[in-house]
Amino acid sequence: MKEIVLKTLILILFVCFSFQSCNKNQDELNPEIEVQDFIWKAMNAYYLHQDEISDLSDTKFNSNQQLESFLYNFETPEEIFNSLKKTSDSKSTLIEDYIINDTPIPLRSSFTSGLEFGIFKNPTSLDSVIGYSSHILPLSYAENENISRGDFFYAVINQDNDTVRLAENNYRELLIDYPQDTLKLLMADFNIDTLIINNQRVDLVKKNYQYPPILLKKVFDLGVKKAGYLLYNNDFSTNYIGDLNAAMQEFKNESVNELIIDLRYSIGSDSYAKTISEIASMITGQFPNEIFIKETWNEKAQSWFELNQPDSVLTRYPTTIYNNETINSLNLSDIYIILNGEGFTGSSSIELLINGLRPYINVHVLGNTTSGSNLGSINLYDSPDYDFNDVNTNHMYSVAPSVLTFSNKENDTYRSGISPTITLCSIENPLNLGVLGEISDPLLDITLSYMLTGDAAITVLCNPFDLDVVYNSISTQKNIDKGIFIKQDLPNLGR
Repeated sequence: MKEIVLKTLILILFVCFSFQSCNKNQDELNPEIEVQDFIWKAMNAYYLHQDEISDLSDTKFNSNQQLESFLYNFETPEEIFNSLKKTSDSKSTLIEDYIINDTPIPLRSSFTSGLEFGIFKNPTSLDSVIGYSSHILPLSYAENENISRGDFFYAVINQDNDTVRLAENNYRELLIDYPQDTLKLLMADFNIDTLIINNQRVDLVKKNYQYPPILLKKVFDLGVKKAGYLLYNNDFSTNYIGDLNAAMQEFKNESVNELIIDLRYSIGSDSYAKTISEIASMITGQFPNEIFIKETWNEKAQSWFELNQPDSVLTRYPTTIYNNETINSLNLSDIYIILNGEGFTGSSSIELLINGLRPYINVHVLGNTTSGSNLGSINLYDSPDYDFNDVNTNHMYSVAPSVLTFSNKENDTYRSGISPTITLCSIENPLNLGVLGEISDPLLDITLSYMLTGDAAITVLCNPFDLDVVYNSISTQKNIDKGIFIKQDLPNLGR
């Protein structure tokens, strides 16, 4: 985590920039508005769009009394927080009940049979739907049953032992919210014209399951090119950075010189900028201590950082991960990133990775144009320096506003999104899934073909029969992207 050492004497002039900090005794504040007071000051000090919100202006109030009168207009913390945000801001968050500890977020787990699946409308039967297996989770209950990627099912046997065909109005209760212990699927073959019942049944039991970060890794020997393939399954938190580092060592041992990171089943998530820089160093390694990303804060915070701690707004390529373990670097000049999946345009973590790498190596993106989320957030608490120390124990509110934007070494940003080299389908074709990790998988086949030929003019046949996919279990697991978080000590602006 990036830490900034702040000198008290340096801070005095900057802190006094805001009138509240130099002439207001916090003990005199009415407890009825102390949360509102904290929220206003935190947003006034660090909110990225502070200069665009008139109620956050440094010249809005001429005295503490005027500020307090303003704060009394808001009955709840939520009300004032929402009033101080830009209308278009969906990233900044008010947290009502924070937890102050350094315990990592829990590993991703759920109660599942291990079957990931989709549902599409049966084109030969009105209101009927057909289920298909998109993939089976490794080491899950389903892995040992007679079901695999690309298999179809048309009905279930319910808790009353009745056979019930899947329909638009019942598939959720039969496949997702079913009350019985065992999901009993009736299987079929399907060739777009005909659904053929094959008299096979698959029983699946839900178990507690911890998701592995990597579903599959493999090396393809393509002659001059030796490509590592990594099908990633999780978020990019510190929980899994060690697993990624170990995978890179395996690729390194096999002399991999190009890399494919497949994110079609990644759930996305919030991540720290430092973690993304560690992944970048795994991919490269030949640019130690070079600038990976730059931060741009609001005007008054940026001015202070540039004057007093200019290196604090830079993240450089590291040589170790968070636990001081040496990064296993591949020293690559090319990487291929697959962004695919219903509604998945790439999380802010991946956008940051792609943009930071681009000045140094060739980054080939296959998928859809990304959303353009180049925002950084930070957790602010009601304390003199907005950190855990000396936090106000009268309430449990904190704020996590957007405080900065990111750019790369060449000052390129990605607020308009990142365009792919090759555009892929928004969802996989249920009738042509192939085998994961094999060239029969259309997405992997396209990527390998492009890697060998450099020809981006590849025709991608997405959904030739216009199947209407109404549900995909992976899509429901994708996290709402709240942007990139940073860890940074701050000057106590406005306190």
